Amino acid sequence: MMKLNFLSFLFLVSIALSAQEDTQNSISIPAPKSFITDHQIVNGNKTIKYKAIASETYLKNNADEPVASIWSVAYVKQDLNELTKRPVTFVFNGGPGSASVWLHMGMFGPELVKVNSDAKEDDGAAPYSLVSNEKGLLDLTDLVFIDPVGTGYSRVIGKGKVEDYWGLKEDAASIAKFMRQWITENNRWFSPKYIAGESYGTTRAVAVANTLEGGGQSMALNGLILISQALDFAGSTSIPDNITSYLTYLPSMAVTAWYHKKAGQGQTLASFVDECKNYTYHSYASVLYRGSLLTTNEQNEAAQKLSYFTGLSKDYILKSDLRILMHRFQKELLADQGLAIGRLDGRFMGNEIDQLSDGPHLGDPSDYQISSAYTAALNHYYASTLNIKMDRPYLTSNEEIGEKWNWRTAPQGSFWEPAAVNVTRQLSETMRRNTDMKVMVASGYFDLICPFFDAEYTFSRNGISREKIKITYYEGGHMMYTHEPDFLKLSNDIRAFLSN
Repeated sequence: MMKLNFLSFLFLVSIALSAQEDTQNSISIPAPKSFITDHQIVNGNKTIKYKAIASETYLKNNADEPVASIWSVAYVKQDLNELTKRPVTFVFNGGPGSASVWLHMGMFGPELVKVNSDAKEDDGAAPYSLVSNEKGLLDLTDLVFIDPVGTGYSRVIGKGKVEDYWGLKEDAASIAKFMRQWITENNRWFSPKYIAGESYGTTRAVAVANTLEGGGQSMALNGLILISQALDFAGSTSIPDNITSYLTYLPSMAVTAWYHKKAGQGQTLASFVDECKNYTYHSYASVLYRGSLLTTNEQNEAAQKLSYFTGLSKDYILKSDLRILMHRFQKELLADQGLAIGRLDGRFMGNEIDQLSDGPHLGDPSDYQISSAYTAALNHYYASTLNIKMDRPYLTSNEEIGEKWNWRTAPQGSFWEPAAVNVTRQLSETMRRNTDMKVMVASGYFDLICPFFDAEYTFSRNGISREKIKITYYEGGHMMYTHEPDFLKLSNDIRAFLSN
């Protein structure tokens, strides 16, 4: 009898502890926050009244428990009579580890922060300049800005684990899940659907488009807008022995040298680009693949030609074994002036203290010369215009994500041999299954991290249907929209893409 009572006691204790645990879990996950405000703007010569919906969306596991909170800001036109004719465009940046602040406050949002268009001045300290986006697209499409888990206000909650979201496939799955949930909650399954991504966001866009085909809820997209594409990382990773990168980066080095008046003087940008591309295709590839089989005369001839295109000395190029790494080019091009050029945008210049470091030691001037303005602008805009009040900081970037990112394309525990990430084949296959999907690719000439020539190289292979690809070029960098003429051109190009 006593033993039975003891067992009963243990049973009751376990029930109490379980109930306490359930209560604690429910208490630790508050209701998702939402902030809704009304606005109007003139876009496309039309006055558009819209709602701004800044909110948390909880993703749930198979046990119907909230495990992640995705922060988004949606701009939705009011008084829509027919949802089936109103497109919706989902927007995110890259990293991995970047929030959507750059495209939000630099290109697509209703209010934009302005930095120096000619890359001649640092953003300095507050106050900064916010302006209405008169070239916005709200007359054509609703917009939903998404911050992946670990960025912005997005985070894991409850029993959620970051490893379930911080990876190539994991990230795509979570964004696809969010998109399906948003579309369902807003009754937009018949609406035309687009994704606009930048940098790694283009990798994500293709992976998400592919993921949306499965899961028992197939969702076909109408188009992708890929800004500073990075679909095949072999062409955008400047490391020793990666022959592909020496080819894809050379034209970017040439146009950057042209911009800084170190090469190609007397020629137009277009003619110098064409000349360098022809050399890359027809001569430089052979030089790289022949390597030490080149004769001394052939090495000297190649070094002289590379000097002509890059503005670097023939001696420096010979010491580089005819292979110039991008971070060294950044440091060497303007070394005579004590300056290093930007990686995201080669127009930018930073005054270096250490003249002998292997690459810019202060960081990327095209990043640190604008990031404070973008961060301050978004926080100010959230608080003063959208009336957002959150209990934690908005993370415009999170380096921890990149450090822990899972690049595996095979499940854990299965054999996988590391290789450069390449989602281009996924895009090709998705476009063949979804014959209505079209793709716009926007590349900046002075982008020294996702080179413009890599777009041409990438989309000429992998079984891509080129007639459905629109490639456009801009005289700016990775974020070409920081250059005012390119902001206008990109806006018009995207408008044409969506209209057609």
